[in-house]
Amino acid sequence: MNIQLIQIPPLQKFRPTDSFFDHAELREQTVLRGERFCYQVCIRSNIRQSVTVSLESELAPYCKLYLVKNVVMDVPARTEALHGEDYISLEPGLMPDLLLPVGEQNRELFLSDAPTVFWVRADIPQELAAGDYTIRLRLTTADAQSSGGDAESVMQLHVLPAQMPEQQLIYTRWLYIDCIAVQHHVEIFSEQHWQLIDQYIAAAVDVGINMVLVPVHTPPLDVAVGATRPCVQLVDIEKCGENYRFGFERLHRFLAICRKNGVRYYEIAHLFSQWGAKCAANILVTENGKSSYLFGWHTPANDPAYTDFLKQYLTAICGELQKEGISRQTYFHISDEPSLEAIDSYRSAAEIIRPLIGECRTLDALSDYAFYEKGLVECPATSIDHIQVFLDHHVPDQWLYYCCFPESVYANSFLAMPLRRTRMLGFLMYKYSIRGFLHWGFNFYNSILSRYPINPYLTTSADGAFPSGDPFIVYPGQDAALPSMRGETMYAAIQDMDLCLALERRIGRNAVVQMIDEEAGYDIRFDRYPKNDRYLTELHAKMVQRIAQEDAI
Repeated sequence: MNIQLIQIPPLQKFRPTDSFFDHAELREQTVLRGERFCYQVCIRSNIRQSVTVSLESELAPYCKLYLVKNVVMDVPARTEALHGEDYISLEPGLMPDLLLPVGEQNRELFLSDAPTVFWVRADIPQELAAGDYTIRLRLTTADAQSSGGDAESVMQLHVLPAQMPEQQLIYTRWLYIDCIAVQHHVEIFSEQHWQLIDQYIAAAVDVGINMVLVPVHTPPLDVAVGATRPCVQLVDIEKCGENYRFGFERLHRFLAICRKNGVRYYEIAHLFSQWGAKCAANILVTENGKSSYLFGWHTPANDPAYTDFLKQYLTAICGELQKEGISRQTYFHISDEPSLEAIDSYRSAAEIIRPLIGECRTLDALSDYAFYEKGLVECPATSIDHIQVFLDHHVPDQWLYYCCFPESVYANSFLAMPLRRTRMLGFLMYKYSIRGFLHWGFNFYNSILSRYPINPYLTTSADGAFPSGDPFIVYPGQDAALPSMRGETMYAAIQDMDLCLALERRIGRNAVVQMIDEEAGYDIRFDRYPKNDRYLTELHAKMVQRIAQEDAI
């Protein structure tokens, strides 16, 4: 058939300029029940020809097949002093990331001399019988006999009796439902919009996201001072004299979509402006039949009228959360990424909010320990390059985030980075008992400060503002969100955490941490860890083997 195939691990990125056989081949894998296993099949044809692709396996009902597509990496990094760092390339160009589903209706492909790469995913059911399984990817031409027969790749999968435990990490990437409407050219809160919201939330849950940002009012995020984003306020608000009336029909519909898709945790949109809580969030209010932003950039954070509104607003919202039975799983944001210079305004805002939210908790992305030390936030989500001081103080329920930076040393998920820099997070977060992970961009399809929408297929950097890949991990499809290699890799990192937990139940936490460090040859930290794929794959294999050994005793 004049076709070459090679199976490679999911951590490797096969670029158009790569030599075909520079990558290590993967032929078999041992997994737990309930584990997701992914690998890639690279294909090169010596002649231009049409083929039909088929996936044959006892596991076929649990498998998905994708074409790996290159995307535009317009800003690999913003810092020129990164040569020698762990990057694939610092030159703009193409990078594989988009995963395009291959369905039953589009299994005929045209092969040329350019490589074609498939991403194969198998979601092993918890109830699957332990044993050996085969996944066969077969390519067939219209005349297989005259062209030398079918070409195929074969993966041997060994499924152990042990089960992967339930995900423990709370994981959020902020969902922007205004970006959904703009990218898909639908009216906000039209039936089409609701269907798309459903699809995007399903796509988020599919890669391990179990917390969703709830826009009770339009989140005051990534917007220029004095500007507004398209209004996606879920709560209807009417002012009647000194009192307010609230309508929650859209809120309950949104929560129902979340619940249907398996969301377990919720975060309420920030109540004050970003970077310091200086102003009120933009709140749309109807009064005497006219709707306007009664509160917003023109409203100081400590305005008595806003404080009075918040008392009524949050009391009503918390009542609805109680009806939904999710108060204990809900977190309120005050202001995103406040600087130390803004600690006084943040304190004032926190003193307003915290008495009003009952059994809910507060959560914010911030990096100065003083905010937690002074009791201003219950759950600090700390930047990966500032987290050590929080770890030194043994903060319970510590969260982690990265956002637009750092570009050197630390784990991240920029397009120019090898996927191991994302996957490494799993073992690090387990070792340091990280409770939650937050990232700002699930589907941010705007320029910086949301000045205008961008085309995510032409720029992956918010039009030059951030390193490519930072603003989103899904791509807008015709009527759904399309996944990415980076999103799947983060899911694999979360599974590494859960694998550690499974082993911990058998040999204890100290022994698991010892395995993590011994495989590296030193005490790993967020700023010091092995920069090779082998560490991750071999540590995973050793943990799986140890689980099998312990269960055989």
